[in-house]
Amino acid sequence: MAATRFDPKAFLTKVGEGKTITRYKPGEIIFKQGEPAGAVYYLQYGSIKESVVSDQGREAVVGMLEPGLFFGTACLDGPAVRTSTATAVKASMVTAITKEAMNAMLNGRLEFAQLFRVYQLHLTSRLEADKIDLMFNSAEKRLARVLLTLARYGDGSGTPQKIGANISQELIAEMVGTTRPRVNYFMIKFRKLGLIKYNGGIEVSPALLSFVINDVPKTENAD
Repeated sequence: MAATRFDPKAFLTKVGEGKTITRYKPGEIIFKQGEPAGAVYYLQYGSIKESVVSDQGREAVVGMLEPGLFFGTACLDGPAVRTSTATAVKASMVTAITKEAMNAMLNGRLEFAQLFRVYQLHLTSRLEADKIDLMFNSAEKRLARVLLTLARYGDGSGTPQKIGANISQELIAEMVGTTRPRVNYFMIKFRKLGLIKYNGGIEVSPALLSFVINDVPKTENAD
């Protein structure tokens, strides 16, 4: 009898040894900065934001997670405590995998290890892009890039998704690294240019990608 082919994504969507599945409501916390870190998480559906709080008490959003991504992975070979807080932005389903079970799967299942490697490469490229974005681009271009990311441009789905009304301008401002009034100013400009429109959420035009790629006159100094 032929062996059943291992499906890593099916594995992640079922309860099993070392795995639990939890549904979170908007605003619920998956883990907090400073807590012991003993599990890796996989987002089945929904939206998760990762944020950090500085010693001075300032909070900054460092990432928005989309379905199909792992998070909280630093515990595998890094700090024993969480370095960020993960919060559900909308109704989400999350698989928690204990550190021991995760390491066993990475060492024992090639298909699972390959899936995780793809995630790690995706994360590394995004972190590099974020670093360059923050260093060299104006708040206006950073906002455009955040909107494209939230609409999941370039993820292979073919059609960009509408950014839900639950993604507030305050949250977007934290991701951009600027203030809500500046975000509002640029959003009004983007709407007038036809780069975005409001329709029960934010619809992003493909023209916004050209805005990011091409050199355009800056309306304000980079911050």
